[in-house]
Amino acid sequence: MLSQRRGLVAHPGMANACPRGISDPTLLLVGPEGGFIAWEVEQLLLAGCEGMHLGPRILRVETAVTALLSRLF
Repeated sequence: MLSQRRGLVAHPGMANACPRGISDPTLLLVGPEGGFIAWEVEQLLLAGCEGMHLGPRILRVETAVTALLSRLF
């Protein structure tokens, strides 16, 4: 699945901030409020996804998706 697109995992505490203005085909993964469990994050990163965050505050899912889409595209 990731061979043809960029995989981005939005999760609190990741090292990289959300990229801006991308144009690549992208798979965006957003977990529940509070983020994915550690095992899920580990598996997504092993599968080739890049971890990213939106800042220090944990947002509600509907707010996070809107913020991510506005920054990414």
